[in-house]
Amino acid sequence: MAKKTEIDNLGWLVVMVLTIFFDPIVQGINRILRGKVIIGLLWVITGGIFGIGWIIDVITMLIHKDITFLA
Repeated sequence: MAKKTEIDNLGWLVVMVLTIFFDPIVQGINRILRGKVIIGLLWVITGGIFGIGWIIDVITMLIHKDITFLA
């Protein structure tokens, strides 16, 4: 199971807004904090893996209210 981070303690709506507007930065840092350094850096550098990861993150947040894709 993935480690809990400070981002996990924020409310669902706050995380959703951050995901929509700042996904590559916020979720990249979240992945780094969870110990997935390579995926996190890739997320930040490529802009959420060229937007595909961003779309998956937003859909995952809407359906499950949690970030689970590569996290």
